[in-house]
Amino acid sequence: MYQPSKILLETLPPSLDRLDLEAKAHQLSDKKQYKKQLKHWQTQLLHIQQAYFHQGRNAIIVLQGWDASGKGGAIRRLTEKLDPRGFQVHPIAAPNSQEAQQHYLQRFAQRLPQKGSIAIFDRSWYERVLVERVEGFATEQEWQRAYQEINEFERTQLDNGTRIVKLFLHISPQEQLNRFEERLHNPVKQWKLTAEDLRNRKKWPDYQAATNDMFSYTSTQAAPWHLIAANKKWYARTQVLQKVVEVLAQDVNLTPPPLDDALVKAAEAELGVKVATH
Repeated sequence: MYQPSKILLETLPPSLDRLDLEAKAHQLSDKKQYKKQLKHWQTQLLHIQQAYFHQGRNAIIVLQGWDASGKGGAIRRLTEKLDPRGFQVHPIAAPNSQEAQQHYLQRFAQRLPQKGSIAIFDRSWYERVLVERVEGFATEQEWQRAYQEINEFERTQLDNGTRIVKLFLHISPQEQLNRFEERLHNPVKQWKLTAEDLRNRKKWPDYQAATNDMFSYTSTQAAPWHLIAANKKWYARTQVLQKVVEVLAQDVNLTPPPLDDALVKAAEAELGVKVATH
């Protein structure tokens, strides 16, 4: 039987068991503070998107988390101020009949970002070691082997200059129950609750064990997992933005490129204006 080896890190990998979801540090005082932080980090992310476009860089953002943990809301805030031409969101569901006949990483390889763009995955290749493991859609040998396959898959992207940000949104079972109840009583949100969500909830301990194993085997130095306390939606959204900004901005020049001299001269001639260049 194939046995994966754990990744040796300078620090311990994240663990659901060690995160205090009720800590005061995981809350914002009021909506005004939330809006202020949201605007700040969204503006920073827009600057990063522009820099990545001009410099031909690309990035992958992976969001995993419990059902109703707020992945969709976080993605909406991530993309709200971005140029829609420079990113693509990939909501990942079960593979279709054709994809099921291929290696499980094939459908993700086809969704990798082009130079100058950002790909956001709402669930990802990590479903192999989460839902496919817990629900028995992959054999034990297949999901154990997947840890190394995933690390190698990500390494090829990192070696090609792609930045990878991996985020897991963690909520408590009680908070999940509260959100399921809200969806049941809100006609606008009822579509979000499925029979699969209810079945998955019954296997919370199994999913928790699978998630902690995922952290242990795939939180690498170059592509670590970032665990987000998501019981408070405002806090979770700003933390997702902040972490994405921190990772994508590292060692990247965010200064806008200078105007092309030929364009400046053409604009001055055609428009009759003097263009200031600094």
